[in-house]
Amino acid sequence: MRFIYAGLGFICVALALIGVVLPLLPTVPFLLLATFFFANSSERLHGWIISHPRFGPMIVDWQERGAIRPGAKKAASLSIAAVFLFSLFAGVPLKVLLVQVLVLSVVLTFIWTRPSS
Repeated sequence: MRFIYAGLGFICVALALIGVVLPLLPTVPFLLLATFFFANSSERLHGWIISHPRFGPMIVDWQERGAIRPGAKKAASLSIAAVFLFSLFAGVPLKVLLVQVLVLSVVLTFIWTRPSS
């Protein structure tokens, strides 16, 4: 089972790295999943992701305080706006746009009501 968790952790890290480049793919949720999988598979891998200079502080902020950094909040908000604008200009049906507005509004509310680190 440890190998499965480690493999899933690496897949999540890969998806997070892709999310750094693609604004439509979230980074932090995949890093949090990777942290969970590494914690259940290997102390060394868990320590590596927690102490990573770029991603470690975001993970620790979330685990300790449920906090999201202001820059991450802004980046998430811009990505959400970009997704909605793309849908708008792509001619997505009105019903889908209304559902999208509802879901994205809930996501934005969640993000902006979390404490900042």
